[in-house]
Amino acid sequence: MSPVIVLIPTLLRPLVEDRSTVEVELESAVAVSDVLDTLSDGRPVFARRIRDETGALRRYVNIYVDGEDVRRADGLATAVTPGSEVMIIQSVAGG
Repeated sequence: MSPVIVLIPTLLRPLVEDRSTVEVELESAVAVSDVLDTLSDGRPVFARRIRDETGALRRYVNIYVDGEDVRRADGLATAVTPGSEVMIIQSVAGG
């Protein structure tokens, strides 16, 4: 097994024990949605901040797999392979 490194943005770190990175162990390729499910297990607030009620990414959340925006690939079905880096970016807006 080889870990996927998930980079957590500052605003979400309190929801993952204040960690800037989380390792998710994979035996084979899985979808981004599977990685998010693993991260969300036992963290319902984290899950709600990333995805809406339908399971889609919230519009202000961007996810990159090895530098590629998943919205320009296969969305939440984008493959994540062992050793990949997944970066979550949460946009912040104000007025």
